[in-house]
Amino acid sequence: MELMQSAIQTHVYVIYFFLAVMLFNLYSVSTQKDFIKLAKRLRFMTPLYHLTNAIVIYTGTIVAFYAQYFSLTIALMIPASIFLLVIEIKRYKKMRVIKSGDIQLQEEFYKYAKKIYIIEIMVLVFVYMISKVF
Repeated sequence: MELMQSAIQTHVYVIYFFLAVMLFNLYSVSTQKDFIKLAKRLRFMTPLYHLTNAIVIYTGTIVAFYAQYFSLTIALMIPASIFLLVIEIKRYKKMRVIKSGDIQLQEEFYKYAKKIYIIEIMVLVFVYMISKVF
């Protein structure tokens, strides 16, 4: 039973770190006015984002299989993790093609990225709230 508790604790701590990465990215998009610096920062944070999401998925899988039950919460966590993965890839692809002279695309990206990060944070908080209810 101690193994299960360790896996749950690791899962929860990594989720908090995942949320911190999302909040840092939202903060960066909100405060960094130089697009090139923002792009470099987000390019550095993207692998960390995906690594953290992968660890959340992995530890969640361990907890779910060890518990040997399938609940509504688990059924919600799986598509939420995949959704967060896909939406972040789309954000990165949109950022990647913007050149330093494309001011209009840069301004559109700021709005888009803020929406993406707010959606990501809302999904994570929603799944957390649902997990506490069920």
